[in-house]
Amino acid sequence: MTLHRRWMLALALFTLVVTALFGLFAMAFVYTVEDRFLDRLLIQEASAQQAHRQQHGRWGRTGADFIVLHESAATLPAEVAEVLSREPNRLEMAGMNGRHYHLLPLEQPGRAPWLVAEVSQQLIVRPIRTELLTWLAGWGLAMVALALVLGWVLARRVTAPLETLAGRVAAASPGQHPVSVAQGLGKDEVGEVARAFDALLARTHDFIVREQAFTRDASHELRTPLAVLLLGIERLQADPAMAPSLQTALATLHASTLWMQQTVSTLLVLAREGESNPGKTHEPVAVLPLLEQWVLAHADWLDRQALSLDVQLDRQARLRLPTPVLQLALASLLGNAFVHGRAGGQVRVDFDDQALCITNPDAESPQAGHGFGLAIVQRLLDAAGGRLELIQHGGTTRARVLA
Repeated sequence: MTLHRRWMLALALFTLVVTALFGLFAMAFVYTVEDRFLDRLLIQEASAQQAHRQQHGRWGRTGADFIVLHESAATLPAEVAEVLSREPNRLEMAGMNGRHYHLLPLEQPGRAPWLVAEVSQQLIVRPIRTELLTWLAGWGLAMVALALVLGWVLARRVTAPLETLAGRVAAASPGQHPVSVAQGLGKDEVGEVARAFDALLARTHDFIVREQAFTRDASHELRTPLAVLLLGIERLQADPAMAPSLQTALATLHASTLWMQQTVSTLLVLAREGESNPGKTHEPVAVLPLLEQWVLAHADWLDRQALSLDVQLDRQARLRLPTPVLQLALASLLGNAFVHGRAGGQVRVDFDDQALCITNPDAESPQAGHGFGLAIVQRLLDAAGGRLELIQHGGTTRARVLA
């Protein structure tokens, strides 16, 4: 339900409740006034009867034909006597065929004699009760209708700026030059919110401009030197006069430069807005070939490490992740494992419940290492619809890559 309709409904319900409450008070008031008037007639008649008895030694004739003095219960109307037998102190009661009685004991409560007034012909409210209720209901409905109109007017005045603000905010884009969403709005709370949003949107726009400039400059300033460096290394490798020992070193440099190129490309992809698509379905990628490529590219570096590599993968092990993402995640996790693993231990790579697992013995600092930090690995996997789990138990750290 919209805010506009809620506002109208709240005013209508409030008006209906207030109208019903005051209608109830009005009916209670007129009935109370009527009863007090009839009771006052009985009190006046009782005073006259007391004065007559003191003067003449007996009760006199009543001053109104609808008031009757009963000196004993035997002369009471049957319906009145029946009620008094159960409730001796009752002073008002309804009879049969529309009759209505008011009673007043002259001497002792609940004892004869009584003044009994049959007031069905003197009642004012009861004959017009239907008309009175109809009148109250009509005015109540009129007030509800007026409340709906008033609520509609007030809701339009209150929600119209909100609707304008919502439309402008929905149309605003931080990547474009920000348009003032507070334009034309007043100096009320909605205008304050709009102006605060304008300031936030302007800051976001400036931030995105700076980020885009940095990404553009970094793309040019990093990729070009790396391409030149890679070309130079390949030319040196092609020199037949190069010593074998230097060829080994150049191979390591070549692998590291390729790794840097891929790292820069991936970081730039992560820096671009809208590149992630976790819901996209990727084709299954074989894990073992990527692992073999990494081992071959880092063979010289691995020979100098104090750990061994235990690969328990078969050709059927596959993950539904983009090849570059899986390649970078695999390289980063293996680099961390070899850098931080306990000397003389063994890094194990296997496949467990549709997850690529890399177990590192006694890993001390899994947040840094050779290649990406694990926070960036997690961002890569999140962007591709995967996830990274780290489990530390029994002196080992087990990293699980799931698609």
